[in-house]
Amino acid sequence: MSLPIKIHLVAGARPNLMKVAPLFHALKKESWCDVEIVATGQHYSPELSEVFLKEFSLPSPDHQLEVGEGSSDEQLSKIVSKYQTILERTQPHLVIVVGDVTSTLAGCLAAKSKNILVSHVEAGLRSWDLSMPEERNRIAVDKVADLLFAPSRDGVENLINEGRSPDCIFMVGNIMIDTYCLVKSRIDEFSQKNPNPFGSKKFALVTLHRPSNVDEKLRLKLVVESLMEAGEVVPLLFPVHPRTKKRLKEFHLWEKLSSRPEKIKLIPPLGYIEFMSYLGKGLCAITDSGGIQEETTYLNIACLTLRKNTERPVTMSQGTNRLIEPENLVEALQSCLLHPVVKSEPPELWDGRTAERISSILKNYFEAR
Repeated sequence: MSLPIKIHLVAGARPNLMKVAPLFHALKKESWCDVEIVATGQHYSPELSEVFLKEFSLPSPDHQLEVGEGSSDEQLSKIVSKYQTILERTQPHLVIVVGDVTSTLAGCLAAKSKNILVSHVEAGLRSWDLSMPEERNRIAVDKVADLLFAPSRDGVENLINEGRSPDCIFMVGNIMIDTYCLVKSRIDEFSQKNPNPFGSKKFALVTLHRPSNVDEKLRLKLVVESLMEAGEVVPLLFPVHPRTKKRLKEFHLWEKLSSRPEKIKLIPPLGYIEFMSYLGKGLCAITDSGGIQEETTYLNIACLTLRKNTERPVTMSQGTNRLIEPENLVEALQSCLLHPVVKSEPPELWDGRTAERISSILKNYFEAR
């Protein structure tokens, strides 16, 4: 196979950009490969997307699919179709997909339809909940991807139990920790220059966006009521995801939640550096995000996850993460105040060198071919 090896990095949602960034920088400095970024436009906000590109020192994407809004099925079809056209023209040797969003599956399917090698970063994560679209995406991608990069031991075991050959599975560590290390000095700088938003009071940082929490009126009403009660225990800083804000207004819950800003401060979505600064200052995170479960584990910060399951069980075995229901939130917050997280070493290979390991594995793979 002739050099340089042409590699596409596919990014759809904003969390994809976080995972792509350290990979891009690790591969860009190598002479054996030529790397390009493919942005699907699955989740596109000009303000936030440009902030994320700037924060991680990423260039404008080499290929923009601009699929726009729509259902998951509509977006999947559009991404596959548009990306197939680009693949025919550019003919990369390898497509790297990250995470578990619609763009992850679409990028994989488009590449495999053209007989192009695919590697999946964050392979093997399982919640065992097929009602979650992310879980269906993870399983489908891991069935057909050629190289599987797992963040933890449980991911490796899941892939082997599903019949994948150990020869294509590599435990490389957590790419999100690379992202944090990439910009840690800027996070620290921002933190020093910007005070606690609630003065000397401890506070919790809230993020909610999953359909299981925000798309059904009764569930979201229960979540809002629990947050109002939690705000009496410690104040809450809540950067509101566009999807969540839309539902809060649609279900006439926005005014209630925003009625006591001294207890619950609703703010627009934050860039990564600003968000991580506030996370480091906070008592704990209240979230339904997968990535935040990992970041809090690395930072030894308590995480209260409003979900029935997690695809990241290592965060629970570390003792930082706890699965809760809305009715348990106040009790869980009080427990965080009384019993701070015990400091511990990060999980195996969560050391900021995952992208380096992936780059080395890929180099050896193509040299062997």
